[in-house]
Amino acid sequence: MKVDRMSMAHAVEVRPPFLDHRIVEFAASVPASFKIQGSRQKVLLRELMKDKLPTSILTRKKIGFDIPAHDWLRGPLRPLLLDTLTAAKSEHGDLFQFGAIEELVRRHMDRRANLGYHLWGLMILFQWMRKWRIQTTSSSRERLAESIFTSI
Repeated sequence: MKVDRMSMAHAVEVRPPFLDHRIVEFAASVPASFKIQGSRQKVLLRELMKDKLPTSILTRKKIGFDIPAHDWLRGPLRPLLLDTLTAAKSEHGDLFQFGAIEELVRRHMDRRANLGYHLWGLMILFQWMRKWRIQTTSSSRERLAESIFTSI
């Protein structure tokens, strides 16, 4: 589903050759032993491609289509991450343990750990909270309570 959405969003052709009805009909007519042999899958396709693709491609395990969050958050998105976390610390400091979050950022930036996916999730959460004006600090709750009582 993610591949379909991303490919459509960016006009990238990902699977169309295998959606041609002639290829589908041919694949349906091929005996199963040509497609799967024990734990080896796509046997016929790999055999047909052995002179066209490097062995490393033909023998590698299946990999997903993913974003390079680790590199992005160390590079071009680093300012956005740090600005988002700084703003979130003042807005949501009583709900999140920002000391722990800051340690994750340090470990990630120092390349002691690849925590890009965790930091990406936090960044998106805080961006969402800002967009929808989610208030979590006690001062925010007090201001909300004051505005409710003064309007009555």
